[in-house]
Amino acid sequence: MTTDRLTRQLAFVLELDKLKTILRQTLLTDSSRQENDAEHSWHVAMMAVLLAEYAPEGADPLAASRMLLFHDVVEIDAGDTFIHDDKGNADKAAREQEAADRLYGLLPPDQATELRALWDEYEERATPTARFADALDRLQPIMNNFATQGGTWKPHNVTAGKVLKLVERIKAGAPALGEYAEGLVEEAVRRGYLLP
Repeated sequence: MTTDRLTRQLAFVLELDKLKTILRQTLLTDSSRQENDAEHSWHVAMMAVLLAEYAPEGADPLAASRMLLFHDVVEIDAGDTFIHDDKGNADKAAREQEAADRLYGLLPPDQATELRALWDEYEERATPTARFADALDRLQPIMNNFATQGGTWKPHNVTAGKVLKLVERIKAGAPALGEYAEGLVEEAVRRGYLLP
């Protein structure tokens, strides 16, 4: 016999399994296939722990790791929207808000409130922790695209200017990582992985 609380928690756990089916544009570094949202979430959460020393003052890297584990849960309903897809990004916020309402609503009220607040904090990027988490979320695809010689950039004709806008977000959340990303972009252009 299970309690209502446990039933709700386990229903959410089963729902989380769907993250494994949501494909992102970003390729794995061996270029064998696209990564899925579950892999991406794990990867950036690990980055928060491993790169903690680059977090700005006031940021909590372990809280950022937790935030990154939950930030893409909404894509179970809303799907992954490619960062360079202007049309898809036009209604992304509304789709993700609706998804957050449904998905976090599966949980017991206290956990629903806590995890939804974590997701909202990430989306607003108003705290050092959220900006650090966002920086990592922006850095990972740049690193993967560099490793795959422009794997996602080339087919979508992505320019250095577009990627450098993302680098500004990285700099806002982790200046040293932003400098690193800027160097990757410059080298990617030099090698022909990214349009100037």
